[in-house]
Amino acid sequence: MITTTALTKSYGNAPVVRDVSLHCEPGTITGFLGPNGAGKSTTLRMIVGLARPDHGTSTIAGRPFVELPNPTRVVGTLLDPSAMHAGRTGRATTKIAARMAGVPTGRADDVLDLVGLTHAADRRVGDYSLGMRQRLGIAQTLVAEPQVLILDEPANGLDPEGIAWMRGLLRDFADDGGTVLLSSHLLHEVQATVDHLVVISQGAVVASGPLTELLASSSLLLRTPNPQALARALSSARIDYRPGPDDTFTVDVRDGHVTAERIARLALDQRVLLTELRQSDSLGLEQLFFSLTATTTAHPQEAAA
Repeated sequence: MITTTALTKSYGNAPVVRDVSLHCEPGTITGFLGPNGAGKSTTLRMIVGLARPDHGTSTIAGRPFVELPNPTRVVGTLLDPSAMHAGRTGRATTKIAARMAGVPTGRADDVLDLVGLTHAADRRVGDYSLGMRQRLGIAQTLVAEPQVLILDEPANGLDPEGIAWMRGLLRDFADDGGTVLLSSHLLHEVQATVDHLVVISQGAVVASGPLTELLASSSLLLRTPNPQALARALSSARIDYRPGPDDTFTVDVRDGHVTAERIARLALDQRVLLTELRQSDSLGLEQLFFSLTATTTAHPQEAAA
C-alpha cells in the first residue's frame, strides 16, 4: 500500500536521504525510526508530495500521491499538529477537513468522539494542550475514512493513558485492513505497537523487516575459565568481541562471517576451554536502535526540515 524505491534527496551539497526503499502492507503497522537528522521527516514529506525527490519514486495505493484523485480519501497524514488555526474550535477545524475531503460534515462529530474530544469540541484550538492537538490531528486524518495513515510522532504530548489509547486505535485500524506508517522517538511504545520496522541512519536504511526477526539475537555468548586466552584467540582471528561479566564475551554474528562452528573450531585449535557457547538473549528495541545508529550525525538541513 505504501512503496518507496531508492528515494534520494539532498539540500545543497548535503545528502539527507539516500536510496530509501520501504514497503508497507495493508493490515500492518510499520515503525520508521532514526535519530534526529536521520532523514525520517524528509522521507515522509516526499511520500506525500511535500518535497520532491532528486531520484527515486514513492506510491500510495499504487499511485504517486500527486496523482491520487482525492488524496484525503486514501491517506490521512499527521506531520505537524501545530499547523492549525488557533482561533477555530476543534469542531470547526474538523468540519473544514470533512468539507475538503468531500464527506458529510456530520463525520466531524464522529471522529471527535472517537479521539475523545467531544467535551472540548467547541473550545478554541489555541486553548488546547499539546496532547489535545495531537488527538485533533488524528481526528482530521480519520475524517475521510482513509486506507492509509502516515504519522510523524503521533504520541508526542500524550500522557500514558493517551499513548495506550493511540496504540489501540492504530491496532484496530490495521486489523481492519488499514496501512500505518509512523515515526516515533518512543522506542518502548514502538516495540509494543508495530509489526514491522525500518531503521534509518545518516539518510540510509540500515535495517528493515518484521519486528520479531530484527529483535532476535544476532550475537553469540561465550564463557570460559580462561578469558585472557580467549581474548587473544579472538583477536588473532580478527573477530570483534565485547567482554562481559563472569568471564563472558559477546560476539556479533549479524554479518554472517562469524558462526558458532567457527568459534568452536577456533577455541579447539587454540586449546581454549569453552564452558558456554550459545545465542544471546533477544535484543530490546532500544539496544537494537543504538547498535544500528551509534555513528549517526545529524544533518542541519533535516533538523530544520
